[in-house]
Amino acid sequence: MKPPAPVKGWGEGVIRRRGGALPEGRRAMRTAGSGQGTGRRAVRTRIRALAAAVAVACAALLTGCPGAGNGDGEQGSRSPFTGESVADASAPVLAVKIDNVSAARPQTGLERADIVYVEQVESGLTRLLAVYSSELPPSVGPVRSARESDIELLRQFGEPALAYSGAQSGLVPVLEASPLHLVPPGEAPGAYSRSADRSAPHNMYLDPRAALREAPDGVSGASDIGFRFGPAPRGGRAGTEEAVRFPAARYSFTWSREDDRWLVSIDGREAATADGDRLGAPTVIVQRVEIRDSRFQDRGGSVSPYSETVGSGEATVLRGGRAYEARWSRPSAESGTEFTTAEGEPMTFAEGRVWVVLAPR
Repeated sequence: MKPPAPVKGWGEGVIRRRGGALPEGRRAMRTAGSGQGTGRRAVRTRIRALAAAVAVACAALLTGCPGAGNGDGEQGSRSPFTGESVADASAPVLAVKIDNVSAARPQTGLERADIVYVEQVESGLTRLLAVYSSELPPSVGPVRSARESDIELLRQFGEPALAYSGAQSGLVPVLEASPLHLVPPGEAPGAYSRSADRSAPHNMYLDPRAALREAPDGVSGASDIGFRFGPAPRGGRAGTEEAVRFPAARYSFTWSREDDRWLVSIDGREAATADGDRLGAPTVIVQRVEIRDSRFQDRGGSVSPYSETVGSGEATVLRGGRAYEARWSRPSAESGTEFTTAEGEPMTFAEGRVWVVLAPR
C-alpha cells in the first residue's frame, strides 16, 4: 500500500472557518492566562481531584464502581470504557467519525477503539463514531463528516476531542459553540493524510496522536460514563446471532466461543480490519432510540437523522453467547448512560471493547 499523502488543502467536504479566525470562545481557551481558559482549567482541575477521590473510594469498596475488576488489586488502573487494566485509565478521549459505506471498507484502526457507536445517517445508511483513550493506533479512517447528534452523544465524555473531515455549513457554528474540542483538517492539517489507494472522499486518514497534540488544552480524560463490568447477570436468552436492521444497512453479531467475542458482519459480509482481522467485541449493546429529522440536510437535500441519546428506553445487551433484555437511562446530556436489567439491577458488561448500536425503536 502506498503511504498516504499529507492533506495540503481543505479536502472534499471540509468546511473552512469563516474569516480564518477562531471564535472568541475557542481563542480564549487556547490563550494561556485568559479569563475563560483559566476558569475552565480551574474547573477541570477540581473535577480531576474529585475523580481521584472517587477512584480511591471505589478501590476501597470494590463494588458498583466503573471498571471494577475481580479483586486483583488493579482497580485504580482499569478503563471506565472497557473495564480492562490499562497504563493510564484517565488518558485523553478522542472521538473519530468513520466512514462505513462499502467503498470505505475495510477500515483502519477501528479494532483499537474502546467504544464504537453505530449511527444512522442520510438515506438510511450508517456511520461509525469510534472513541479512543486506552490505546491509540498509528492511523484511523477513513474519516468522514460530523452530525448534529454527535454533540449530544459525546457530552457524556465531558469535553473530548472530535476528529472529522467537515460538516454541513449550517452545522459548523453549532459545533464551534459546543464544549467539544474540534480537530478537523483545518485545525490540525498535519494530523490528516489522503491515501492514493482509494478515491475521495473515502481516503482521508487520521494520525490520532498528532490530532491530540493539535487539540486545544483541556481535552477530557476517560471517566465514568455509566458502564459497569463484572460477572454476567442471571438469565438471558441463549443465542449465537443477533441482527439489527436500519433502512439501508444491516448488522449481525455472531458469538464466537473460540474468540470469546461477538464478530461483526455488515450487509451480509464479515467485517474486517485493513490488516485482515475480524472486527468484534465481547459486549454489544443494541440501544433502541428515537431517530428524528435534524435541522440539517446533506448536499443532495436529504435530511440528516438525529439519534436521541438523552432519555430512556429499551436495550439488548449481548455478552457471553447470551442476550439480555435491559433498560437504558440518561437524564441529561452531561450524564452518563446507565443500563439496568429487567429487575432494575446494574447490567454488567464483559471486560473488553464495546460496540453500541443506536438502533431505531
